[in-house]
Amino acid sequence: MTREEKATVIEDLTAQLADNTTIYLADISGLDAVATSALRRACFKANIKLAVVKNTLLAKAMEASEKEFGELPETLKGNTSLMFSDTGNAPAKLIKSFRKKSEKPLLKGAFVEEAIYVGDENLDTLVSIKSKEEMIGEIIGLLQSPAKNVISGLKSGGGKLAGILKTLSEK
Repeated sequence: MTREEKATVIEDLTAQLADNTTIYLADISGLDAVATSALRRACFKANIKLAVVKNTLLAKAMEASEKEFGELPETLKGNTSLMFSDTGNAPAKLIKSFRKKSEKPLLKGAFVEEAIYVGDENLDTLVSIKSKEEMIGEIIGLLQSPAKNVISGLKSGGGKLAGILKTLSEK
């Protein structure tokens, strides 16, 4: 690989790191061709971009990036695969489900919305992270519940003023 090609790869990686808020580093070494193909298909179905990169080029891209990756560059040893996703917990769920059949891929580290997770022991923590859509749904549900209680209370009184006052006084 020439210097120009390496510079182009570093620029591309830097742009990808800047564009994504969810970045996972995984080790998929030891997977045979069939398992690797299955992992790539599963990533495609889950809207996760998977790329195998050279550690030195990724380290230089992390340095060039405006984001602070903390201890993640230290995990760049051995084979490294990058996983990019729009959802914070999607790659973790994919890794966990894929591990039911195999002991790989191993989580090296993750960068999720400015938070850094290093090590495979953080996989369960990353799986439990709620996505933006899940959090918005919960908040909307919490905001709607008082209004639903008032409406159901008003309906139970049969529309009569005495029933309404009785229902409201009980609440």
